[in-house]
Amino acid sequence: MAINSHFINKDFKKGLYLVPTPIGNLQDITLRALEILKISDFILCEDTRVSKILLNKYEISSSLISNHKFNEKKNLSKIIEILKNGSIVSMISDAGTPTISDPGSILINECINNYIDVIPLPGPSSVSTAISISGFSEKFFFYGFFPEKIKKGNDDFKILNSLNSSIVFFISSKKINKIIPLLQKNFSGRKILICREMTKLFEEYIRTEIDQLDKLNLNLKGELTIVISEKKLDKKTSQTLSESDKKIIKKMINKFPVKEIVKLITTKKVSKKTIYDYCIKLKK
Repeated sequence: MAINSHFINKDFKKGLYLVPTPIGNLQDITLRALEILKISDFILCEDTRVSKILLNKYEISSSLISNHKFNEKKNLSKIIEILKNGSIVSMISDAGTPTISDPGSILINECINNYIDVIPLPGPSSVSTAISISGFSEKFFFYGFFPEKIKKGNDDFKILNSLNSSIVFFISSKKINKIIPLLQKNFSGRKILICREMTKLFEEYIRTEIDQLDKLNLNLKGELTIVISEKKLDKKTSQTLSESDKKIIKKMINKFPVKEIVKLITTKKVSKKTIYDYCIKLKK
């Protein structure tokens, strides 16, 4: 039986709730997420047709507001007014945790500016799910969606190659074969995990060496989550940073603490102490 939210939401904090939804299997949703969705006065969703599949399954009848990247700015004042009037509003994406490579950050910042509570719920994420089964370093960098322009992706890969961590990104299956040369150029010697249809009936996980990718003849469908393994380090180190490493550090120095930069930046022949000392020099 559907629950009428207007009679049971008095004991819940008013504000914007970020509610993760399943990335595939509809049973991968928490009891708390279902409860919040049921008592919400409004649910913001990317595609109402997609969201209704989940909401109908669990007999959730809260009012829906279509809120996607093409109309989120137009909706902003309307949603803020709804929240200021004391409503409980939930935000969901088509799959996974809202705002992670999905719309939402504009609304969240506007809520913060208006002192409206934003309450996050833990839940499904294709990023953490892929990392958990990768077998690679638990320290990872999430790149988001591979850009439309291949050149932009290649430029970014050059920078990402310097990070001492696993790298996660999303890409359409239509593009994966096109970027294999870029992957081999920038991440030679590393391993890769390709995740498709995670948590669904025909889920698939392809593990291989990046240098072997061009031999696989990949013929995949749907959106892919890619995990690249951490960089292999050469035990022999020197005391000299290359000019390219220095440029990368200069870009990061005002955005990250020194300790984080040391963790993220690695080169084949430079010690952590050298990187640390250079960062301190820049700070001064």
